[in-house]
Amino acid sequence: MDLHCPICHKSMEWTNNPFRPFCSERCRLTDLGNWAAEKYRIKAEEKTEQPESPNPTDAEIHHGQEN
Repeated sequence: MDLHCPICHKSMEWTNNPFRPFCSERCRLTDLGNWAAEKYRIKAEEKTEQPESPNPTDAEIHHGQEN
């Protein structure tokens, strides 16, 4: 199976390639570096604010902040 490296886009053989899905160790390490440098982003949904609990938390009770 002939595919293209996701980093350099060079055509490469899939079978017997120890670096797949990359063409070489260099491209594999480049991809790892991109993740470490946060160049890739995974989209996530925004968290909505949770309403405050009517019950005091342990921290509020211990600090005398209970209403």
